[in-house]
Amino acid sequence: MNTRWKPHVTVAAVIEHDGHFLMVEENTRDGFRLNNPAGHLDPGESPVQACARETLEETAYQFHPTQLVGIYLSRQRRGREDITYMRFAFCGALGNFDPERRLDDGIVRTVWMTPDEIRRSIGLHRSPMVLQCIDDYVLGKRYPLDLVHVHASVQSRTT
Repeated sequence: MNTRWKPHVTVAAVIEHDGHFLMVEENTRDGFRLNNPAGHLDPGESPVQACARETLEETAYQFHPTQLVGIYLSRQRRGREDITYMRFAFCGALGNFDPERRLDDGIVRTVWMTPDEIRRSIGLHRSPMVLQCIDDYVLGKRYPLDLVHVHASVQSRTT
């Protein structure tokens, strides 16, 4: 029986302030890793909504995506596991911080890092897309949010 291949759709926030980028340190099955605030697209939400939600859950900051930085594909193989990820990376406006908010399971802390610090820590990156998103942002890559069209059926409550 053939199984249809499906990539895992994820979102990421590229958040810069005074030359530093907001990163998360995560405890994963591979140990501590660095990532952009990121996560999976949930049913019924747009990539923009998912990015705002994931950023809040992982950093306790409100985030309002304003532009698309890029769309990225990567593949990770571990033993019999072979997963392809499609990441939508957004930049935007950082909002309020909620110091009382509990971070997602596995998130150890948030940290502000320079691009050079992120480059030097490449061995700890959760994915090869972490640095690529930062590099594209630094290069000025920005696209309008309406580049990603979300049909009304995505958020429809009917099945």
